[in-house]
Amino acid sequence: DVQLVESGGGSVQAGGSLRLSCVASGRSYGSYCMGWFRQAPGKEREGVAALDSDGSTDYGTSVKGRFTVSRDNAKNILYLQMNSLKPEDTGMYFCAADKCNPSDYDVVHAMVVNPNVATYWGQGTQVTVAS
Repeated sequence: DVQLVESGGGSVQAGGSLRLSCVASGRSYGSYCMGWFRQAPGKEREGVAALDSDGSTDYGTSVKGRFTVSRDNAKNILYLQMNSLKPEDTGMYFCAADKCNPSDYDVVHAMVVNPNVATYWGQGTQVTVAS
């Protein structure tokens, strides 16, 4: 199993930037595909970005070109760099993981289009973007 703890959320003006971090603990971090998800009040959870241990990535349509997901396998940390933030980016951001093989793009894509694919979840960090 893997345990996940997010940090880096906060309040920012539209057009600003934030970087979220997710520290993973447990065995075999490199055996997991990792992703970021968000949920706004009254809305369903949606996939933001995901990647496998080799760095293959996929992004939700609304964040492409603005957000960048990355991971440091040596430190067991997942990052989400968020630029050009918009008020509609407001929500609780969650880190999640699911077991996968290296270069497993199918799992990466599946995590983005269907958040229920992910098995392990963090508690979330709030992001608020003011207009």
